[in-house]
Amino acid sequence: MPTLLVAAVAFVCLTPTRAQRLKQPVANVLDFSGQVSVKNSDGGMETPVSMGLPVRQTQLIVTGNDGWAKFQYTDGSTFEIFPNSKVVFQEHPADFQYLLNVWIGHIKVWIQHAPGVPNYKNVQTPTAVISVRGTVFSVDVQNEDTTVVAVEDGLVDVKNTTAINGTIPRLGAGQSITVIRGVPLAFNRNNMNNQILGRVLRAVEDTVYQVIWQSRGGGGFPGGPVGTAGGAQGDKGKTTGGGTGSNGGKAPTAPSAPTPPPAPPAPGGGH
Repeated sequence: MPTLLVAAVAFVCLTPTRAQRLKQPVANVLDFSGQVSVKNSDGGMETPVSMGLPVRQTQLIVTGNDGWAKFQYTDGSTFEIFPNSKVVFQEHPADFQYLLNVWIGHIKVWIQHAPGVPNYKNVQTPTAVISVRGTVFSVDVQNEDTTVVAVEDGLVDVKNTTAINGTIPRLGAGQSITVIRGVPLAFNRNNMNNQILGRVLRAVEDTVYQVIWQSRGGGGFPGGPVGTAGGAQGDKGKTTGGGTGSNGGKAPTAPSAPTPPPAPPAPGGGH
């Protein structure tokens, strides 16, 4: 009898309660456009996303040629996934710092944090681990051998997981770097101050935003961070890309029409 009692107590202790299960981090869909779907890590059919859909740990997010989506993590951080991307959300459920694994494609991340309190998060790619404390940055996985990282605000540490050299450059606002399979970052430092990389990534993002904005008839400009109650915010409270998506987001002011050129002088007589 005592043995059965001990076994019963152990079973209860090891079985997660409903409250514990509900505390597992999720990423809710804040906004999306085009083909965007999720798929369980154990296979199965892809399920199209919908507003408010919770994406759960280890699920794969897939975007098509016209796909874009914005998600909000449990701690208020947000991330966007751009067209032709495959991204796993929290591939390692036990490690809450492990946010995304980008197999291919382009993402942009806003890490939320209280003032002066770092919020450590990691993003992994086939060649790199990007470690952040609370910042705004973009990652573009061009193929299994090349990853581009561009920082818009805050600090980011980048490690090449495929090279022997252990150098881990720290990138600041406006800095970018290309991580190449097998090439130590110590030999690639000339890219750290190359602002062209960051400009290219931002141009890609702006193009997607404009296409979505136009498809919505100028209503609901996508992109940009989402503030949370209680004062938690991204580094320096910067806002990038505009609004909070299609629900309540404000479209940017349309540019005024250019002033027409002056009329040509009337033809003179006698010519």
